[in-house]
Amino acid sequence: MEKLKLLLLAFCFGFSMNTWAQKTEVSGVVLDDKGVPLPAANVLEKGTTNTASTDFDGKFKISASNKNATLIFSFMGFDDQPVKLDGTKTTYSIRLQPTTTSLEQVVVVGYGKGSRKNLTTSVTSVKAEDLNRGAISDVGQLLQGKVSGLNISSSGDPTKTASVVLRGASTLNSSQGPFYVIDGIPGVDISVIAPDDIATIDVLKDAAATAIYGNRAANGVIMVTTKKGSKGRTQIAYNGYMGWEEVSNNLDMMNADQLRAFTTKNNLNFTPENDKGANTNWQKEILRPGRAASSSHNLSMSGGGDHGNYTASITSFNKEGVMQKSDFSRIIARLSVEQFAFDDKVKFGLNVTNSTTKYQNVPQRNTVLLQAASYLPISPVKNADGSYFENFVSTGYFNPVALIAHGTDETKTDNLVGNLTAEVKLPFGITYNLNLAHQRLTASHGEFYDSYYSQYNSANFYNNPDPPLTKTLVNFGVNGSALRNSYETRNNIIESFFTWDRTFGEHKIKAVAGYSWQENTLGDGFQATTTNFPVDNVGYNNLALSNYTSVNGYVVNFGDSKAYQKTRLIAYFARLNYNYKDKYLLQGSIRRDGGSMFGENNQWGYFPSVGGAWRLDKENFMKNQNFFSDLKLRGSWGVTGNSSGFNAYTAQFISGSLGTFYYNGQQIGAYGPNQAANPDLKWEKTATANIGLDFSILKGKVTGSVDVYDKKTTDMIFNYNVNPVLVPVGTIVANGGTMSNKGIEVSLSTTPVKTADFSWTTNLNLAHNKNEIVKLTSPFFVGGDSIRRVQPDGGGQTGSTLQIFKEGKPLGQFFTLKYAGKNADGVSQYYDKNGDLTTTPQIGVDYHYAGSAQPKLLLGWANNFQYKKFDLSIFFRGVFGNKIFNATRADLFRPSTAMTTNILVDAGNESPNDLNAYKYSDRFIEDGSYLRLDNMTLGYNFGKVGRYISSVRVYQTINNVFVITKYKGIDPEVEQGGTAPGVDSNNFYPKTRTYMFGLNVIF
Repeated sequence: MEKLKLLLLAFCFGFSMNTWAQKTEVSGVVLDDKGVPLPAANVLEKGTTNTASTDFDGKFKISASNKNATLIFSFMGFDDQPVKLDGTKTTYSIRLQPTTTSLEQVVVVGYGKGSRKNLTTSVTSVKAEDLNRGAISDVGQLLQGKVSGLNISSSGDPTKTASVVLRGASTLNSSQGPFYVIDGIPGVDISVIAPDDIATIDVLKDAAATAIYGNRAANGVIMVTTKKGSKGRTQIAYNGYMGWEEVSNNLDMMNADQLRAFTTKNNLNFTPENDKGANTNWQKEILRPGRAASSSHNLSMSGGGDHGNYTASITSFNKEGVMQKSDFSRIIARLSVEQFAFDDKVKFGLNVTNSTTKYQNVPQRNTVLLQAASYLPISPVKNADGSYFENFVSTGYFNPVALIAHGTDETKTDNLVGNLTAEVKLPFGITYNLNLAHQRLTASHGEFYDSYYSQYNSANFYNNPDPPLTKTLVNFGVNGSALRNSYETRNNIIESFFTWDRTFGEHKIKAVAGYSWQENTLGDGFQATTTNFPVDNVGYNNLALSNYTSVNGYVVNFGDSKAYQKTRLIAYFARLNYNYKDKYLLQGSIRRDGGSMFGENNQWGYFPSVGGAWRLDKENFMKNQNFFSDLKLRGSWGVTGNSSGFNAYTAQFISGSLGTFYYNGQQIGAYGPNQAANPDLKWEKTATANIGLDFSILKGKVTGSVDVYDKKTTDMIFNYNVNPVLVPVGTIVANGGTMSNKGIEVSLSTTPVKTADFSWTTNLNLAHNKNEIVKLTSPFFVGGDSIRRVQPDGGGQTGSTLQIFKEGKPLGQFFTLKYAGKNADGVSQYYDKNGDLTTTPQIGVDYHYAGSAQPKLLLGWANNFQYKKFDLSIFFRGVFGNKIFNATRADLFRPSTAMTTNILVDAGNESPNDLNAYKYSDRFIEDGSYLRLDNMTLGYNFGKVGRYISSVRVYQTINNVFVITKYKGIDPEVEQGGTAPGVDSNNFYPKTRTYMFGLNVIF
């Protein structure tokens, strides 16, 4: 027994000694390819959950289970590096290599991924860390100035999304924005994505890159990839900020003293109803007291194991507008799970995102902005008894503060996106993918204008819509009016495709073939309006309290009769990539698309593309040079279509109400055709030819690309006037027009300085585009090759238009009177159509071409500095060569009406006797060029703090630091999207300057 005890004791001692001997303490440092320490790099013992992280100096320490273990070192943006311990060393210096150079990084393309070095198409990628920073919830603003050829204009209004136009407008229809694909789901509303959840954004520019999406890709495609969990590492992260905004600039209107001095000088008299001895700054009065606050909080958790990964996040975003009752809030919850099975040959994915948003809009916003500029400063906000001051004797004269106080305008949306994916690796290099997606957007909108608004009915209350819409009268019923609607949009998507990826010696082939099915149900809901409420505090929530039947002539508005629509899109697609020796690259794709919204004779279309590239750096004649490390010449051509902006009824015959007619002593309701059918209506098609050069020089210190393109849209759809004898309605939606865009884009990225303590990286992108309406006519079109349009309808400007659709001219061509100074009597004169002087020009007859709203050059310039634990980013953005029609200035340049409406300070030199001074003319067309210091961010990274926090970074950001411009309006960033770009028309929501403090923590 004693011997047995001794043997057991010896065994246990030996086992413990062996176990202790196997434990190996390993330490060292993790560096990047330049020798700079990498903080928060991950160290994982292979096959275990044993992990460690590097500190701010890149140093690590880990206790490995045995002296022959394998450690895996990883850091975002670098290749994972496995290191097998040799049993003798305990200190290691690990140098990680970047995952990619600019020409080698992986980019997301339609139905797959590809290496940038082997792309034959034009694609620009933006990583999360390079996106714009600030109080931003909109993907468009995140990309502003970051991608050459992407023209983005944003408003100060937090409830309005940015306008995005890629490589110039391709159509005369209202929808010109790109097509969004998020994590492989086509057509997703970008409001479901939180900026902090974005990993990369890939912008597909030319048709060879976008043709795989066929009829929805004419305006470009933006691929958004969200963050995924990392294998072997659990991470909890918090990103948040708080900030405030203030108005960066206002119109320079006269104050009460200046206006009194002007009217006295010119023998003008205020009416007693207006002159109450006040000195009111109306632009200030409509603003929120104090500063507008904004905040964002994003909490995420991610991780994974050998056979799956997950990520979950929740984001809360709040942004107050600088105007009263202007507010935006959003909560986004997201879950993404990937699970491998059957020896990792099958991968299942589940993604669910829900975005809940509330928009609180300024009631009658555009009218409020107009009135705030024109209302007399001698009038007070309120009377002595506390009631709002009003003067209903003056037509179209409304207290803007009262408009806000007595109205409510709110919209609430709930946006759910869910998709289930399956990827199966089959024999012979074949992979099968299935994507099932469901999107549901529920939007409810309510407006309420209390009994105070009933006073405006007799005062000619016009709305003030954005161009090109014209003003219409608004009636607010009796004793308050309300509008409420609720609509749901549902999209169901099935996409299934096979990928074949094989290598035969020096030949590589990758082929994709698939099927896409999508059914959309839009506008499933209702709307109702009513009036005559017993009290004012019910809002739009209880329409049943109203008694509209007692109001003579009131008609309930049940909304658009075309609101409910059901459309279906079906497509077959294929793509083939061929690679020989990594030197010669070819790509071809074809998509056959069908859409129910077009004519029954033309519901199917074909969208082909072809591209090729030559990697010159791989040729023998380049081997002995050290200047180029990468050099690739590429060319492509393709055709895409545009189904956006058209609905289920576009090609259909529709009858409806045509008003009333008098018959047999009474008014009878008329009913008849109000839209003509066009069974031959087909896709707009946009063909793009692109030649590009990608390069990397000086051992990768400078990388860049140059692209030249020619984009042409044919069979452009437009609502043409027709002979009523042929079509009783008088108009028909038909194909016929042609539009051209030609341009060049340049992108450069370089790191001029990089040392152990300091680095400077700078990125520059430039873009030039020339837009032209080549053809406007159609076999059905009556009336010539031009259409005058955009009618702001300011005081005394009835019938005056600002722009024209004209063959040979660009979209946004200004067409107006030509100012010729003043005559001997001090009256403004103009050139007539023959070039002679006149003081009585005829609208539409004596018009001249007067420049374009299209910019000649777009610029984005980012600079990033790193010094030890400090980082500084400075971003400039510029637009050059465009014109702006300052209709706001024209309407406030009326000295003859200074006793009834306010005027600009620099209108003080005008004579009230000059009744022509304010006429819309090229006098009010200004240079819209500007250079803006768009963003400055200074940060400090504390590195690892304690045992559980691997990184803490604090930062401060200022947006819209300053702008250099000659433009005399509030801000030169006037709307560049739509069909009436470059018009500043009395409804410019104030541009803001934002100050933010933020915190990033990684646990």
